[in-house]
Amino acid sequence: MAEISEGKANRLARSGSPYLLQHALLVSLAVAVLATLIPGPWGTLNAKGGSSLQPVIFREDFDSLDQWKPLKFSKIENMCTYTLDPQTDKVCYVKAQSSNSASGMVWVGEFDVYEHPMIRWRWKVSNVYVKGDALQKAGDDYPMRIYVMFKYDPRDSHVKKKFKYGLAKFLYGEYPPYASLNYIWANREHQERFLPNSFAKEAMMIPLRSGSGLVGQWLEEERNILEDYREAFGEDPPTKAGLAFMNDSDNTGEASESWIDWIEIYKGQNVERRMQNTEFDKQNEQKNTQ
Repeated sequence: MAEISEGKANRLARSGSPYLLQHALLVSLAVAVLATLIPGPWGTLNAKGGSSLQPVIFREDFDSLDQWKPLKFSKIENMCTYTLDPQTDKVCYVKAQSSNSASGMVWVGEFDVYEHPMIRWRWKVSNVYVKGDALQKAGDDYPMRIYVMFKYDPRDSHVKKKFKYGLAKFLYGEYPPYASLNYIWANREHQERFLPNSFAKEAMMIPLRSGSGLVGQWLEEERNILEDYREAFGEDPPTKAGLAFMNDSDNTGEASESWIDWIEIYKGQNVERRMQNTEFDKQNEQKNTQ
């Protein structure tokens, strides 16, 4: 079954034979039907849509929150609420509500960003924060942000970084993320495509949406994680990464609601590998010798 693809069916159709054309159409239909019935590497098609016949490593339709755990902050008392918002028997969203609060939800799994570098999702927000400002700590609030958090790997680090992360693991029981990409819905437009977070430079903010012009509307996003990381940090990312999402308003003291329909991680057209003999490698070698 793995050898029968939609592309092969199209090649048969282009040969011009009526018999082969009929066969190609039947094969193409069979592939599409099987993709809806059999979970596997060719993706998913369901009532929500959002997926093509591409290798999908992770797809969350928010029928439950079993694959997510709360992300709490020790110095923030007020937590956001994350609930399932059913629309029909087959369609459910996750709803995030924040009012002078901050907390998130973290996926319990991880994935290889070189094998599956693409991320897609569908989201909606009720409003943006008037006092929000991605450049200031006092305005570091967003009605929704999608995190890609890259795992620290001690095998790829120099002595100073190993000590820093080793101490953090000793104190908190696990390594903190090496770096993260934060796809945000900002309150206003920014000329810069990448904004270092005002609390931690290891977190890079990417304002995908801004302003109130599209609030209340469902919007679909698609990003290449590898391309974004390389452009944001000027180096290759660690191999493993995780996901999280959050609505927070603890700095501005405002309130909002937001929704996510689905999230998926998939391979895309071409599997990307770690760069070799490039400027990124040279930069990494220089950092590791410092």
